[in-house]
Amino acid sequence: MTVAETVHQKITSALKPAMLKVEDESYKHAGHAGAKPEGETHFNLEIVADAFAGKSRVQRQQLVYKILAEEMAGPIHALSMSTKAPGE
Repeated sequence: MTVAETVHQKITSALKPAMLKVEDESYKHAGHAGAKPEGETHFNLEIVADAFAGKSRVQRQQLVYKILAEEMAGPIHALSMSTKAPGE
C-alpha cells in the first residue's frame, strides 16, 4: 500500500469524512530537505468532516496529526491541510 493510500485509509476510518482529498505534492519539493526521488514525502490534505465541528483550526490539525502519527514519524516529511466542518 502506498503512503497516500495509507493516509486515505486512516483518515477515512477515523473521521468518516464527507470529503477527503489526498494529494502527493512531493514533485514540488524535489531537491529540498526530506524529499525523495520516488515521492510520497510531501502531502496536502483537504478534509471535510463532522468531527471538526466546534474545534479550532489548531485542534483540527492536532487531530489529523494524531491519526497520522506513525506516518509523520516515518515516510511523511511535510503535511499541509485544509480542515473544515460541513457547511464551512
